[in-house]
Amino acid sequence: MMTSLKEITKPIESDIKEFNCLFAEKMRSESLFLDKILKYVLKTKGKQIRPILVLLSGGMFGKINTSTHTAATLIEMLHTATLIHDDVVDEADMRRGFFSINALWKNKAAVLVGDYLLSKGLLTALHGKEYEILHIVSDAVNNMSEGELIQIKKARTMNIDEETYFTIVRKKTASLIAACCSAGTYTTTGDKAITEKMKQFGEYLGIAFQIKDDLLDFDANNKTGKSAQNDIKNKKISLPLIHTIKNVNIVERKHILGLLKNQNSPKKKMSELIEFIRQQKGFEYTETRMNEYKNLALEILSGFPDSAYKKSLENLVIFTTERVY
Repeated sequence: MMTSLKEITKPIESDIKEFNCLFAEKMRSESLFLDKILKYVLKTKGKQIRPILVLLSGGMFGKINTSTHTAATLIEMLHTATLIHDDVVDEADMRRGFFSINALWKNKAAVLVGDYLLSKGLLTALHGKEYEILHIVSDAVNNMSEGELIQIKKARTMNIDEETYFTIVRKKTASLIAACCSAGTYTTTGDKAITEKMKQFGEYLGIAFQIKDDLLDFDANNKTGKSAQNDIKNKKISLPLIHTIKNVNIVERKHILGLLKNQNSPKKKMSELIEFIRQQKGFEYTETRMNEYKNLALEILSGFPDSAYKKSLENLVIFTTERVY
C-alpha cells in the first residue's frame, strides 16, 4: 500500500507548520487588490511537494534552520509564479480544481501577480543574505525558461523525438525539483559534493514526476484538478505519443499528427490517440522509463545513512510514481 503524504511528512510536521506561517506572512500585500488575489492563491495551494523536499533534504543531513525555511519559501513562491504564468500561456481555466488566476482576473493581472511572487521570493532570499540558495534557484529559473521555449517551438512544428523530450523535462520540470533537494541539503551541510549528489537525486525524481504527469494526462478520471488531456490540447507531445509515433508506419504517423493538429471532436480524437498508444504499448513503455528514473533516485538515497528523513524521501519517490493526482 502506498504511503500517504501525511505519513511522509511526519518527520517535518512542525517544520511544515512553521513554513506555512512564514509563507502566509510573505504572501501579504498592502494593495487590497493584490492581497485579495494572494489570499486566493493561498487558499488554492497544492500538495507542497517542493517545500517538503527542501525540508526533508535538509533534515536528512542536519538541523533544519532559518536558511532551510527561506529556501523552501523562495522555491514555493517561484513555483507558484511559474504555475500562474503557465496557465496564461496554456489558456487554462482550472488549476487544482479551482478557477485559475487568469480565468478570474484576466491575463494581465495573472502575469503581474506571477512577477510579483518571483520578485518577493528573490527579495526574501536577499534579505537573508542567502546567496548560494539564490545561485541554485537562479540556475533552475534559467533552465525552466529554456525548457519552456524549446517546448513552445516544438509544439509549433509537432516535431519532437525522445532526446528532445528528456531535454525539455530536465530543464522545465526536473531543474526546480533538483533545486529543492540541493538547496535544502546545502542549508544544513554547506557541503557542495553532497549538495551535488542531492541535485542529481532531485533531477531523477523530477523526470519520474513529469513522466507520471504524462500518464495522468491521458486519464479522463484523473484527480489532478486540471482539465484532462490538457497537454494534448496545447500540442505538447508527451512520452506515450513520442513512442507511438516512432513505431507506427508513415500513413499512421500522418494520421496521428493530423489528430493532434485538429482541435475538432476532442473526445473522438482522444479515443483514437489512446487506441494507437495501446496498440504500440506506449503506456507500458512510458511506465518502464518512469520506473528507471524512480530506481535511479532510490539508488542515490541508498548511499546515505538511514533516518526518518531518508525513509520519507524514499516513500515520496514511490508516492510520486504511484499517485493518482
